[in-house]
Amino acid sequence: MTRVMAVNGSPRMERGDTEMLLAAFLDGMREAGAETETVYPSRLKIRPCDCGEMRCWFKRPGECHHADDMRDLYGRLSQAEIVVLATPVYVPLPGDMQHFLNRLTPLLDPTVRTRDGRTRARLRSHVQIKKFALVSTGGWWEKENFGSVVRIVQELAENAGVEFAGPVLRPHASVMKRDDELTPDGRSVLRAAALAGRELIENGSIRGATLEEVGRPLISRQVYDRWFNQSVAAAGDETDR
Repeated sequence: MTRVMAVNGSPRMERGDTEMLLAAFLDGMREAGAETETVYPSRLKIRPCDCGEMRCWFKRPGECHHADDMRDLYGRLSQAEIVVLATPVYVPLPGDMQHFLNRLTPLLDPTVRTRDGRTRARLRSHVQIKKFALVSTGGWWEKENFGSVVRIVQELAENAGVEFAGPVLRPHASVMKRDDELTPDGRSVLRAAALAGRELIENGSIRGATLEEVGRPLISRQVYDRWFNQSVAAAGDETDR
């Protein structure tokens, strides 16, 4: 059975669009026989990486000097074969998610090698992670808005010497619902996200057509611009009252 650790970095945790997309993705993974677990950095005590000396590499290899909730997570992460990083697009990440990613350094062995012209480390020998996947939602219309987030997770996978399983991206995620209810298009997107999870477990990869279905435009750019600006104006009117 494939063990999956999902990390939802949204400050809204179970209430956000990121959770909605992640839940469908994990449902598909479980349907294919995976065992999944989800953690929320915003619910945990995770201090920033701040020693400035790389103690976890050179003084106490594999150990962070902070005594916080990451100590328990290190063991659970090490046993996962797939780690799913789920996050909304901020600038570029929510603060708690950034702290979590920075604190993954103890899992890396600093013995470097050159791969594809880049200096790279690798995961320590006891860490079983084989793949990192990204599930992300954004408010802007276009998928290009995810560029920085995709690159962060891709770099993490490449530096660890494991596979980047591909980004599951949902732009203008807010239009999946109307009056707090999923639209037909929203339900279609979640079915595609569940299919993506099944494909990753059953086939080891996600088809490009499935990723395109998750991220397809639900409204035109012109309609989006009008809808978004009206929403901003309405919010301003409420603030002024």
